[in-house]
Amino acid sequence: MKRVVVGLSGGVDSSVAAYLLKEQGYDVIGLFMKNWHDESVIIANECPWIEDSNDAMLVAQSLGIPYQVIDLSAEYKERIVDYMFDEYAAGRTPNPDVLCNREIKFDTFLKTALSLGADYVATGHYCQKEEIEVDGKKVYRLLAGKDKNKDQSYFLCQVTQEQLSKALFPIGHLDKSEVRRIAKEQGLVTANKKDSQGLCFVGKISLPDFLQQQLKPKEGEIIEIPADTVLTVNGNGDAEALTESHHFTAAQGEVVGNHRGAHYFTIGQRKGLQVGGKEKPLFVIGTDVVENLIYTGQGDDHPGLYRKGLRVKDSEIHWIRRDLAMKAGETRSYMVRIRYRQALVDAELRYDGNTLFVLFADAQRGVAPGQFVAWYEGEELIGSGVIE
Repeated sequence: MKRVVVGLSGGVDSSVAAYLLKEQGYDVIGLFMKNWHDESVIIANECPWIEDSNDAMLVAQSLGIPYQVIDLSAEYKERIVDYMFDEYAAGRTPNPDVLCNREIKFDTFLKTALSLGADYVATGHYCQKEEIEVDGKKVYRLLAGKDKNKDQSYFLCQVTQEQLSKALFPIGHLDKSEVRRIAKEQGLVTANKKDSQGLCFVGKISLPDFLQQQLKPKEGEIIEIPADTVLTVNGNGDAEALTESHHFTAAQGEVVGNHRGAHYFTIGQRKGLQVGGKEKPLFVIGTDVVENLIYTGQGDDHPGLYRKGLRVKDSEIHWIRRDLAMKAGETRSYMVRIRYRQALVDAELRYDGNTLFVLFADAQRGVAPGQFVAWYEGEELIGSGVIE
């Protein structure tokens, strides 16, 4: 009998994943990951870990499977939280959920599961896996979940073939409504529980409070940049020009307010600026953590919010399908997204041997350094990279 360790989060998705695996005849063990100790930065009554772990325990009891809590907080702090602080301090926008899957769920957690004699680990992600053969070797495809409103393949854009070989996604072929129906039919305590909105296995984090634990407030100026001063590149297809970030200077605009730290803000952000009296809402179109300046523009259509392309340096390119890795001088068309829930958009990828250039068919809003761009062929996630 094959053994599977399920990451029980205390939510309905992982609960049903565990139930389905047991029904399929696996030897199932439930583990809850405790990733965080500091309750002071978790918004009160929003998915505290104790409540989640209790729900996970009740589900395990209901299913008749072994259950335990494992403390991965030291690894989580080192590999996720410290990385987040460093990235925000550098004026970049990390995605902790992508990192949690790469560094915790499918690395530290996977190793723990294997030490318990597991053949696989399973999660409640809405995505699917398929095994094919390429040149006589097994290759694993990471596919979108059936429920397009819940597809979570983007969060797994940094996993490897080795990690996929040990991964199971039992609910990836189901719609969310079907998952809840199964949970209700089985009388699982999580059947009607709201989906968590916070960091991976941590809870709903108050991000400003979280960042202020280490990144101290530092007052600076908010500069408004008029739309007609923003240079847009429509050029002749030159990848270098089309993927260049917007660069702003204080001389281009006027001071309209003050902020408490440029490192607390990200491109595309509207909340937290606290500047009134404008015809249209202000959006962050750029940050400068060295000079501690925030650049803003009026309206959702401000050209400073949009970019025609982006870059990924060679060391940050990750191919889930290593057999499909691009060669220097190659150009391909893919569908891409730069954030979870964003609709896939057409793009051309060009690789010169040092940099991957991603050129959008239509300019995209809120492209921020540090985010992950993921590229797809049909339903399959092919690769990803960190935006430069």
